[in-house]
Amino acid sequence: MKWKILNRMRMFTSSQRKGIFVLLFLIILIQVAFYYYRNTPTDFKDFQIDEASIAFYQKEIDSLKQLKSKRTIYPFNPNFIDDHKGYFLKMKVEEIDKLLAFRKLDKYVNSAKEFQQITGVSDEWLVEYSPYFKFPDWTQKKQSTSLNDNYVFKTETISIKDINKATLDDLMLIKGIGPAYAERILNEREKYGGFVHIDQMNYIYNLPPDVISSLRKYFRIGTKPIINKINVNTASREELSKIPYISYQLSREILIYRSKSDNLLKIEDMKKIKGFPLDKLNIITLYLGF
Repeated sequence: MKWKILNRMRMFTSSQRKGIFVLLFLIILIQVAFYYYRNTPTDFKDFQIDEASIAFYQKEIDSLKQLKSKRTIYPFNPNFIDDHKGYFLKMKVEEIDKLLAFRKLDKYVNSAKEFQQITGVSDEWLVEYSPYFKFPDWTQKKQSTSLNDNYVFKTETISIKDINKATLDDLMLIKGIGPAYAERILNEREKYGGFVHIDQMNYIYNLPPDVISSLRKYFRIGTKPIINKINVNTASREELSKIPYISYQLSREILIYRSKSDNLLKIEDMKKIKGFPLDKLNIITLYLGF
């Protein structure tokens, strides 16, 4: 057999024989490589473990998780938690719904314990978030013998105060006024340098009628702001537009009416100006000189 193969090999030229040997060598090499590939663990076929790289990326992931977990929480009255606030505080949907249903009864909670009884939040949740609860001061001093006594604000104990000196806590003592409404009132007061008339409560954006009624009941104009009256007969458009409730467009209408008038403008003339807010006439005229 061996001699037959050697005899047949002599039929090929030297170059052909070399090519055959090279081909056989490549076939054997491929078979060996395939054998080792099949017996190599899958985890090491595609890549090698670089412990330094793994440690680096793990550190990045941990830092991102830590950054995500950091949330700034400011003191708040839990009676006014809405869906968005409740989600932010990691409350369950049913816990938020219980609080909203309770508030629809026009009732309030005045302690962390009562909040847990109404909503059913866990002890762990209460430990984490109750330190941020902010209730009106008077509710923390009030003595009560039953849970229901704590549910309702005792507005009859509120004394009449100067609206121009009222604080955030003073305003939040009023039934229906939470942090949002209280801040809106204070921002309006700061915008005009103080209120000149209690009717200005009517023009604060989106205040409910019952809140306005309570404000008129428990607050008054005590310290009036100093007003530098603007002469309506000589003021420029820019000066007029700085007066509360007079828009830039309304100041233009005043100048047009003034230019057509042969006499100096009087209070009565304001009613004839196009677009003039007649319901605010008594307030606006407090800022005008004639």
